[in-house]
Amino acid sequence: MSKQVILGIDLGGTNQRAGLVKDGSLSSVISQRINPGGAMEEILQELFNFIDPLINNEVIAIGIGVPGLVTAGIVYDVVNIPSWKELPLQQLMEQRYRLPVLINNDANCFALGEFYFGKGKGYDNMVGLTIGTGLGSGIIINKKLYAGKNGGAGEFGMAAYLDKYYEYYASGQFFQNVYGTNGELVFKKAEDGNAEAIRMYRELGTHLGNAIKMILYTLDIELIILGGSVRQAFPYFSNDMWKQIQTFAYKRALHSFKIEVSELENSGILGAAALHYDLKKNT
Repeated sequence: MSKQVILGIDLGGTNQRAGLVKDGSLSSVISQRINPGGAMEEILQELFNFIDPLINNEVIAIGIGVPGLVTAGIVYDVVNIPSWKELPLQQLMEQRYRLPVLINNDANCFALGEFYFGKGKGYDNMVGLTIGTGLGSGIIINKKLYAGKNGGAGEFGMAAYLDKYYEYYASGQFFQNVYGTNGELVFKKAEDGNAEAIRMYRELGTHLGNAIKMILYTLDIELIILGGSVRQAFPYFSNDMWKQIQTFAYKRALHSFKIEVSELENSGILGAAALHYDLKKNT
């Protein structure tokens, strides 16, 4: 782990969060809402104004996680920011701050955050699976982030499943798509012991177990770490998830396979900063 300071930025669709990372420790964490409906230049200026106070002589690089596709430093189709259809964010940031800037998808940053700072420490191969409004993932292979040629590797949620695709059934979308209800409401009802809400989570667990089997058939990894808002309901769907996973054809692979639930605070910020550590493995 580097003694040098990396600025990590977690750019969400409605909030931006940032902090300074040095030797595995996070400090100066700040958070601010953004105007997702603003023009491209307006939101970019909001980001600059947000970052400026954190830049000092100790900062040697900037890492940014965004909810969208990133290729060669260009950000495409950022979730909840309609004006950011194609933005050369890396170039614009480097011109302003005269520092190396690394940008990646937020799910990739989540996986890196867990690998360097969370439950992924000590593993060679893992997947960070974010289960929220979508089903996102970041892949670590041989201790390196694998994002693919165009930055889109790990889009397991888009693979065909039943009459739709995995994300339709194995994410927070499930409750609205199948039952026409809000996931937050279902969680509150489950917490109150509502049998129907708990049954919905068990059904979600079955679909998620099938998604995890598909990932295992594809990558044969040692560990999956669950993140995202739906992880809070893990006790309600874990048994049915594991029942499906146990139908995996190669039983030997399951002996050492683990699923963990993220407990890492600020994983998006830490993972964005860890883009710098990951890059150094290639140099």
